[in-house]
Amino acid sequence: MGALERAVAGVSRLAGALGAVATVCCLLLIGYAVGMRYLLGQPEPWTDKVAGWLVVALVMLAAPEAQRRFEHIGVDIAVKRVGPRLARVAHLIGVLSVAVVAAVLLVAGWEMVAFSRMIGVMTDLEGVPQWWVQVLMPIGAALLLLVALCQALLLLAGREPAYLPKPEDDVLARDPLARAE
Repeated sequence: MGALERAVAGVSRLAGALGAVATVCCLLLIGYAVGMRYLLGQPEPWTDKVAGWLVVALVMLAAPEAQRRFEHIGVDIAVKRVGPRLARVAHLIGVLSVAVVAAVLLVAGWEMVAFSRMIGVMTDLEGVPQWWVQVLMPIGAALLLLVALCQALLLLAGREPAYLPKPEDDVLARDPLARAE
């Protein structure tokens, strides 16, 4: 199981890094668009569309890493108040819930891409098919599903996934942003 966990972590970290690159590109693109519009008086209409696509990319690529690190929204206070056995069940239900949502997103995303390809939908930008952007959804969903299933397997096998919150952990201690640092 260690090799599977390491492989999933590697893929998840790579996707997270690509999400970070998408974030930086989005920031630079918006800065460029603001400069062109308000400093030079020459708005670039394509920048809004591409920035939107980059937001989709960063969300779908960063979600698996956030799940792997258990940095998503959770009810840690409730888990802290139950015993270790119930906490394990709560974590298992949580990761299985994420897996179900990821599976739904994967199927819906795949159907969306297939439909767009079938009818040949194009974006507002010349020569860019819509499915090139839409494919980010099933890719991110597949990675999220992979991470959640790996975590579920570890919990079912009696092992703890990396970064699994423990009842004695201080939730704010893990997140420097929550502590306003």
